[in-house]
Amino acid sequence: MIQTLKLQKIGNSVGVTFSKELLEKLNLSEGDTLFITETEHGFQLSAYNPEFEKAMAIYHEGSKKFHHALQELAK
Repeated sequence: MIQTLKLQKIGNSVGVTFSKELLEKLNLSEGDTLFITETEHGFQLSAYNPEFEKAMAIYHEGSKKFHHALQELAK
């Protein structure tokens, strides 16, 4: 799927307007945050936060290592 989005002046800023159909397809709504990631093929726009994924990977490693201690703290 290729969609063209046009940049528009909105007050003192520039923004992009998404059609209702595109928002539904992307499961996005007003107020959601989008992330721009540079890739080898250009830029990727996504609701996925790659920094959050890194943080969760670190958490999972720590939770495995300190599983018993975390269980005791939860009591």
